Amino acid sequence: MQGREFDFEKFRLRRFVDKLIDLGEVEVREEPTSLTALSSIIENTPKAVLFKQAGPERAEIIAKAAGSRKRLEAAFDSTPEKIYEEFLNRFANPKKVVEVPSDEAPVHAIKITGKDVDLTRLPFHPQHEFDGSCYISSGIDYVKDPLTGRSNVGSRRLSLRNRYQTGTNITAPSDLKRIFEGCAKRKERLPVSFTIGSHPLDFFGATTRAGGEEHNMIATMRGENAPFVKSLTNDILVPADAEIILEGYFDERGYFEPEGPYGEYMGYYGAIHMDPIFTCTAITMRTDVMHQTLQHGTAFVLDQTDAACMTALRLEATVMRLLKNTIREPLAVYSRSLSGGGGTLRVSMRQTQPGEARNAMHAIFASQRQIKAIYVFDEDIDIRDDRQVEWALGTRFQADKDLVLVTGMMGMPMDPSLEGRRTGAKAGFDCTRPLGKNGQIIHTRCAAKTFGGPARFQTVEQALEAGPLYYSHVVEAVGSSDGREVAAALDELRNQGKLGRDRDGRYHLTKATPGLTGIVGELYHDPNDGI
Repeated sequence: MQGREFDFEKFRLRRFVDKLIDLGEVEVREEPTSLTALSSIIENTPKAVLFKQAGPERAEIIAKAAGSRKRLEAAFDSTPEKIYEEFLNRFANPKKVVEVPSDEAPVHAIKITGKDVDLTRLPFHPQHEFDGSCYISSGIDYVKDPLTGRSNVGSRRLSLRNRYQTGTNITAPSDLKRIFEGCAKRKERLPVSFTIGSHPLDFFGATTRAGGEEHNMIATMRGENAPFVKSLTNDILVPADAEIILEGYFDERGYFEPEGPYGEYMGYYGAIHMDPIFTCTAITMRTDVMHQTLQHGTAFVLDQTDAACMTALRLEATVMRLLKNTIREPLAVYSRSLSGGGGTLRVSMRQTQPGEARNAMHAIFASQRQIKAIYVFDEDIDIRDDRQVEWALGTRFQADKDLVLVTGMMGMPMDPSLEGRRTGAKAGFDCTRPLGKNGQIIHTRCAAKTFGGPARFQTVEQALEAGPLYYSHVVEAVGSSDGREVAAALDELRNQGKLGRDRDGRYHLTKATPGLTGIVGELYHDPNDGI
């Protein structure tokens, strides 16, 4: 397949940003903006931000292109109702990359090599107050394992050092760390190429674990084969439709230079670590290049960071698939990005048998190690509404019987509460009603009734002849817009010895002592009786 058979604009970052602008998801800043001002503006703007003139080079930079669920739905061309299905369907239908010639690859329109390379002309910028340098946070790294020949893809930050070199971070367990440690032990350089300026789907592909050739995950998440081009100065294939490529290698000296601190995804700084140096041997880019920065690790608006939003979508889709194989009726899943690292999960379900809430908790804890707390609710709770969630927690949860504590579970390495341990504890909160009691009035949520519809009966007695009704339902059944005459009509039935009520408060037609309301069945036991 030749490059001319691909639409190089379809999955281009600039085209996606145009789409977000049309959706009203981008704040466009036309005025010149200093690089030191970028992060504060980004952090204090809920929308994505497009800087038209950033830094002295007047670079065009998009920030937070993946920083909301609506933006991610746009990336998948999907809707809130179908986004999980779309994500999982792409994952289940692998695609592949196809190499195209350099002269057809838009990212090779401008080629800078050798001594002409100058990283200091790229918009590295300060991102957090105590960071160790200025950063580009939007790198996707592509390497090839020299022992197996298999491709590996991930996402890494780059910290500026000089014209030709940056720091990076390869300390957390990953395939890249394993590959690089092998190269360092053999005193070999590890060739690597970074894309800077990518469609959100490429980040999903880069951060979703898969076997085989990992660069194929880029195509898989796009939902179609993807055009890749060979780098100029190494043997690495990279997306031909990216905005910028930085080619080079990780130093054969291994972990020999300190890198960091850097504001991380948990909302805390990652400490200084000894890390490798990336040396750049070539820069290629589009003629009308758009730069990209991610909002990363800002403690007060973690739910707006690119990584948190992408992690939440992936987690919710994966957990929903898991729950469908674990319990009968899972209804919704919501990852709370503000908890740091996506550590809190809310689940709503319709219980059909005892123990389902706990089965759901244990299944999730076993498969998703980043989850530290799970809250399970009934179907009547909107788990994205904090008011409803707090109400259910306060009225349906008792710590002595509804708290599930699991110890010795794998944790996330960057979780500061682990204090260096590899394992920790997880908590489940069963905020569901007692099974089988959801129809009882004492377990029913109270709220105003909206009246409507035509009258179905002429009198109150006729309405009750059809079956027991709550007072407001009687009012609606006779078409009253007042209600007081219904109360009077009920009292007339009481005086005639025809009115009864059950323990949930519904009115019945029944035999009773004239002047008194008859009791149908037994009333609920009041635990305060006799106190």
